[in-house]
Amino acid sequence: MSLPPELSEHALVRALQGMHPHAVAAATVFRQQLIIEVPASLLRTVCECLRSHPDFPFEFLADLTAVDRYPLEPRFEVVYQLLSLPANQRLCLKARIPRDNPRIDSVSSLWSAANWLEREVFDLFGIHFNGHPKLRRLLLPEDWEGHPLRKDYPVEGYR
Repeated sequence: MSLPPELSEHALVRALQGMHPHAVAAATVFRQQLIIEVPASLLRTVCECLRSHPDFPFEFLADLTAVDRYPLEPRFEVVYQLLSLPANQRLCLKARIPRDNPRIDSVSSLWSAANWLEREVFDLFGIHFNGHPKLRRLLLPEDWEGHPLRKDYPVEGYR
């Protein structure tokens, strides 16, 4: 992946590329915030690196959500908002996952806040988080059919 020169020299991008040559699928800056897209298969590894990096430890998971990009494929995008208080830096990580069997590794063992956030994404989008300690519905009843934040979910619901 070819990155713009100003981003390929960014310390965080270089650190991730040094960890794994394919760790950065794309990178951009929006409103002075770095946004890095990582392959879903490397997400957990990248998060572990970011959590314990000596120069910018991203010890705080501010948010975790998803985007349904229907009808595009890969359909789902899982979005992580990270904050490094010592480095005073924000980072947005994105990982795209396919429509069929949408799964990604859990980061709940790295950031405890991810536990409930992953359950919310599972409940509303139907994305499974591999290795989550207790992945079950959070907002909707257990017998609810479907996932209401998917773009193909019926406006009036299934019931």
